Amino acid sequence: MSQRGIQRFLWSIIVASPLAFASPTNAQGPLSAFMKAKLEHSQKTLEGLAKADFELIVTHSQAISLLCEDELWAVLKTPEYSERSKEFQRSVNAITDAARKKNLEAATLAYVDATMKCVTCHKYVRQTRMPR
Repeated sequence: MSQRGIQRFLWSIIVASPLAFASPTNAQGPLSAFMKAKLEHSQKTLEGLAKADFELIVTHSQAISLLCEDELWAVLKTPEYSERSKEFQRSVNAITDAARKKNLEAATLAYVDATMKCVTCHKYVRQTRMPR
């Protein structure tokens, strides 16, 4: 199986998990499920940091990185959004790298950095999508 095929397979598992528990009245489409999966992986990464469980950190930060490569990730087609997305992915990859080295402090700082990038990007998306 190709790298792209593996990514698609993992993505289907990531998206299917939250959908399996969603009620039909709460379903808001694939983007909502996608964002929920990203949030769940972020929470599991934080849990790994709190417990110094490096395997948990690596597993879930890698899952976030895979989500960054999916077409649903690109909610805006602007150069600024693209740059923000790349910066976020670099921060997430730094979490993974630090966890592999069993450097809890560096992984935690990278997590904080990724969280800041996430929050500021969501703010950017809201402002960009607002009717003027």
